[in-house]
Amino acid sequence: MLNGKKIILGITGSIAAYKACYIIRGLIKQGAEVQVVITPAGKEFITPITLSALTGKPVISEFFAQRDGTWNSHVDLGLWADAMLIAPATASTIGKMANGIADNMLITTYLSAKAPVFVAPAMDLDMFAHPSTQKNLDTLRSYGNHIIEPASGELASHLVGKGRMEEPENIIRVLDEFFSSTGELAGKKVLITAGPTYEKIDPVRFIGNYSSGKMGFALAEECARRGADVVLIAGPVQQKTYHSHITRIDVESAQDMYEAAMAQYPLVDAGILCAAVADFTPDAVADKKIKREGDELLLHLKPTHDIAAALGKIKTPGQKLIGFALETNDEQRNAEGKLIRKNFDFIVLNSLNDAGAGFRYDTNKISILSCRGRTDYPLKSKTEVARDIIDRMIKEM
Repeated sequence: MLNGKKIILGITGSIAAYKACYIIRGLIKQGAEVQVVITPAGKEFITPITLSALTGKPVISEFFAQRDGTWNSHVDLGLWADAMLIAPATASTIGKMANGIADNMLITTYLSAKAPVFVAPAMDLDMFAHPSTQKNLDTLRSYGNHIIEPASGELASHLVGKGRMEEPENIIRVLDEFFSSTGELAGKKVLITAGPTYEKIDPVRFIGNYSSGKMGFALAEECARRGADVVLIAGPVQQKTYHSHITRIDVESAQDMYEAAMAQYPLVDAGILCAAVADFTPDAVADKKIKREGDELLLHLKPTHDIAAALGKIKTPGQKLIGFALETNDEQRNAEGKLIRKNFDFIVLNSLNDAGAGFRYDTNKISILSCRGRTDYPLKSKTEVARDIIDRMIKEM
């Protein structure tokens, strides 16, 4: 949710100033516009030329431009921003912010800012633990500032860190989550299934598939970024979740996923069934490893619960249900059949016949089918595909 946001990045005189480059790159990658304001001490650690090259904007440090005497208005800058981030924030700067000592451009901009302010402390452990520093941080919190804890990277209600500045990706995540709280899905709850299921044959073998869970996890992150509370039911995958609005439920078998989905779906506004669930499971599971004997091994399989059909039957008028169809042949006909049989609002079709689509890839090529027709999309990253799918879901809600 940082796309189009205007961010002031304040940089102070800390050895961690070099990390500001990574913060800038991350913010711009998400579509934010960044204006750097740096203290005189900050320029001893990183050059304005480097920062300007990254932001595409002149770096502001003094009240007057050196060449032509142009006035840098801290008031206008404070009104321009959607957020102000001070990272790294030294003990000196934190003390000045807390006590209104406006002796440089950064502090005057802070005092003029109407937007939310985020502060990422960076200093020696002993300085950080000193009562005066802690008192100043408490004062900043009382002013409504958001302190980004070195330990967790989450919005702080109290500080338990060790003085080290939080990593850039976590700082960016804090801002992203803050703006997500006012996104299109704010107040909504979304259930997502992702990954494969493993159906045990014996203690060491199973029936499974090649699903990596990448598409489902991308959908979960996108929903959370737009303000939703997400329940992600994940089969056995190596993927990680990042957004704090995602509650992850790990399962293994189709039965596990069925039970979790049936319990959670009545509590949500929408369900996205992205998991590659096994259609069959062994009729009996051996309690010991099956030894190799004879020339063949016969497995008797029984159908698993059809999770999509079960959720489609209990779907209420206020809920949405979105399915996936990974096909190898007769794609359109098979997807349309699932759309009707399982009571989906729309279905996402992708084919293993398309290069770069399907299991394990970082890209996907989809079509969205509903009772109103079909929309085709080009090959994109799964992050971009997730945006397209959630855009469509929001239109349906």
